[in-house]
Amino acid sequence: MNFQTGQREELELNITPLIDIVFLLLIFFMVSTTFQTESQLHVQLPEASEEPAIDPGDPLEVVVSAEGQYAVGGRELGDNALATLTEALISAAGNDREQPLIIRADARAPHQAVVRAMDASSRAGLTNLSIATAQRDEAAAE
Repeated sequence: MNFQTGQREELELNITPLIDIVFLLLIFFMVSTTFQTESQLHVQLPEASEEPAIDPGDPLEVVVSAEGQYAVGGRELGDNALATLTEALISAAGNDREQPLIIRADARAPHQAVVRAMDASSRAGLTNLSIATAQRDEAAAE
C-alpha cells in the first residue's frame, strides 16, 4: 500500500447547486403564494349632535319603506320607478329647488331604494339633501 504522508488534497465545497436550489424554492413560493383580501371593512362612523345646526324650515320628505316603496310628502307613489319618483319630487318642490329634502329610510330598506331616492333628488335639482337617522340608545349599545 502506498500511503503518502504529508500531502493532503485540498477539499473544495461547491455551493453553486445549493444557490440554484434556494433560488428555485424562492421562485416556487413566490408563485404559489396567494394573498387573501379582507372583505370586511372596519369603518368608524362620525357621530352627530342631537340638535341640528340650522333650522331646516319646512323640508320635503321622502319615506322609503322596508319593501322599497316610496312616499313623497306623505303621499304614496304608485310604483318605484325613478321617473315617477323624480316627477313626484319636482311637483312637490314646485319652484323652490333650495328646499331641504329629508330621506327617511327604514333600516331594512334595500340599499338600491335609498340610492334611487338620492338619484331622483339630484335629477329634480334638489341639492340640500339629508338622511334621517334615529338616535342611538346608549344603554342598548353597551
